[in-house]
Amino acid sequence: MKLHAHAVARIAERGASEEEVAAAIREGERFPAKFGRTGFRRNFRFDGKWRGRTYGNKQLEVFATFEDDDWLVISVVVKYF
Repeated sequence: MKLHAHAVARIAERGASEEEVAAAIREGERFPAKFGRTGFRRNFRFDGKWRGRTYGNKQLEVFATFEDDDWLVISVVVKYF
């Protein structure tokens, strides 16, 4: 797995980790995304605070393209619930 600079910035600002991104690609639900990309979705136990509110879970949606025999992660979206 390779990370685009945009993905690195989104991971940091949205409260995810590179390990969670890799797990979403390995173990998550795969779905078609815009621009011919592939999306991966996986829920994680969170049990913590994010921006002043407490949440039990978070969901990562990872958007990637497959090139040079590896996934290039373009962006990461994190939802807390």
